[in-house]
Amino acid sequence: MDNTQQNKRLDRSMKSILRQNLLFTILVIWAIGPLAWQLYTSFSTADALINPFNDVMNRWTLSNYKLILSSETPFWRYLWNSFVVGIASTLFCILLSIPAAYGISKLKARTSSIIKTVLFGVALFPYVLLFLALLEIARGLNIGNNLLALSIPYTALSMPLSLLLLSAAFKDLPFDLEDAAKLEGLNFFQRLRWVLLPLIGPSTASTAILVFLFSWNEFPISLTWISDPALLTLPVAISRIAGSSVYSVPYGAYAAATVLASIPLLIIVLIFQSQIISGLTKGAVKG
Repeated sequence: MDNTQQNKRLDRSMKSILRQNLLFTILVIWAIGPLAWQLYTSFSTADALINPFNDVMNRWTLSNYKLILSSETPFWRYLWNSFVVGIASTLFCILLSIPAAYGISKLKARTSSIIKTVLFGVALFPYVLLFLALLEIARGLNIGNNLLALSIPYTALSMPLSLLLLSAAFKDLPFDLEDAAKLEGLNFFQRLRWVLLPLIGPSTASTAILVFLFSWNEFPISLTWISDPALLTLPVAISRIAGSSVYSVPYGAYAAATVLASIPLLIIVLIFQSQIISGLTKGAVKG
């Protein structure tokens, strides 16, 4: 009887493990599958994409990457433009969010909850509905075709999420620590620089990465604010790859451009992955 029960328990455990492994495998394929297909497409000829199971030996090519990196397509200039906009937006957003998030964390619980609810609603608002109004502002202020000016709406759109994450990080810090710093004679900026910021480093890093990713990938505002070909950001430049038309879509060139554009993001995420996970987890649990 005991052996029968043990065998049943073992069978249930094995079935549970198999279900978990199957679910994990499906999720991995679901996540990696599109990326693998994009990489495959970037090295494939047009004929190979039409007939993916024929002519295996002659389907591989580097012509897609040669097209993207040619002098006629200044890919590195577009990469630099996106990098400038991303860094500027991230710096502006973090510098403005840190003192504001600190202030929110010091408010009464009821007031803080109301502000966070409003911020959460603003963060969920579809910003695409605002790009025409933002375009009129850019025209009125004559700040189009300016990479630093482009970082202004990116900073504003990233602020709600940044405030939510950083205020939660400040809220988790012990009050006694800041009181001790006050007794040592440190003013607000000294406490912020030497005591508080080192403790919320993971949350700050994760917030900065999210802001940078949004600025790097944003398309509608960049499309309408930037008309100078030399100042295009990567998403807009990729959409204008030479050879694309209603009747002909260079899938291989598009795939090669997206693969190259993803490499800097992949490097950044790999370097700061521990800070990103730690910061997002801390902000999600409390606050």
